[in-house]
Amino acid sequence: MSPNSARKAEQLGYKNVKVYHEGMPEWNKKNYSVLSAHSLNASYIKNDIPHVMLDVRPESKAKKGFIPGAVTFPAADADKLLSKLPPADKKPPVIVYDQEGGKDAMEVARKLNKAGYKKTSVVVGGYDLWDNSNYPTKRGSLATEAVYVPKPRPGEISIDDFKKIAAGIPADTIVLDVRNTDEANAGMIKGAMLIPDEELLGRLAELPKDKKIVTHCATGVRAEMAYHKLKDKGYKVNFLNAKIDIDKQGNATITKE
Repeated sequence: MSPNSARKAEQLGYKNVKVYHEGMPEWNKKNYSVLSAHSLNASYIKNDIPHVMLDVRPESKAKKGFIPGAVTFPAADADKLLSKLPPADKKPPVIVYDQEGGKDAMEVARKLNKAGYKKTSVVVGGYDLWDNSNYPTKRGSLATEAVYVPKPRPGEISIDDFKKIAAGIPADTIVLDVRNTDEANAGMIKGAMLIPDEELLGRLAELPKDKKIVTHCATGVRAEMAYHKLKDKGYKVNFLNAKIDIDKQGNATITKE
């Protein structure tokens, strides 16, 4: 959790609260993450965000019902099938599921992470929970080859365009830093406005709707969350989907994750 979340937890009476400062980007370097059926549907499928989805059940079982877009990738054959995936250096989000979100999916996810796929997630509850949640399913033959064609996420601004804005923020634009206060204390873009993502919905009155807003955080994750919150409220908004480090002088180093 973030420092802000930790403070709130302590205020609610929780003891021995810990903060993992490095967050998900550091975690994903050595581990897989988990993804709920709701998030898979709402974030990836409905928004048509490019990804690779692997059904690691035996193909004979998967044919009876699978998540649309999945590629057959039986856990028993995972080692030899790794070479058929898109290159790890393309950094595809890889989503893995089995019947119940069990050991087969977790074992394949570990192999993928070790092979360099650092954006690997296991679907909680697997196919059973997906199906029981009444999300769409298909029957029949699955694709046998994974294809990944990256494209900008909805609302994403290019790094070059962000740099131009940050170099001299136009009068009709707000660069909104949605990191936590302790992160921003280490350095902010000159002229940017700080509202941590957790406080955003409670501070909308500070943001005029007649200006363009560009959100950023440290990795793009919270910036995208803020983008959706503001978009839903009718703001003209984009976000930076990249890693950004800012020094005390306000100089930013931006790299695509």
